[in-house]
Amino acid sequence: MAEINITKENFDEEVRNYKGIVLLDLWATWCGPCMMISPIVAEIAEEMAGKVKVGKINVDDQPELAAAFRCESIPMLVAVKDGAIHNVAVGYREKADILKMLEI
Repeated sequence: MAEINITKENFDEEVRNYKGIVLLDLWATWCGPCMMISPIVAEIAEEMAGKVKVGKINVDDQPELAAAFRCESIPMLVAVKDGAIHNVAVGYREKADILKMLEI
């Protein structure tokens, strides 16, 4: 399953009301570390299809969502289960570290 573009319009449906685990990647096109982590997040989306939903939030396009997550630095990864935040990581992370975030 490919990553889903999360916006304020689809946030409730795709994240808040979703029963299961969602990995959110808060990013921007100008962010070097975001570009480094992006292929890892895409790989996780494919490998974990059916188990984990993966969403991407462009902080420049969705400033309200970035503010709601109190995002001050990117990349920021957020693991959400059944609408509740369980883990947050800021900065580049290796794949194993991201997968560990999803063990909730």
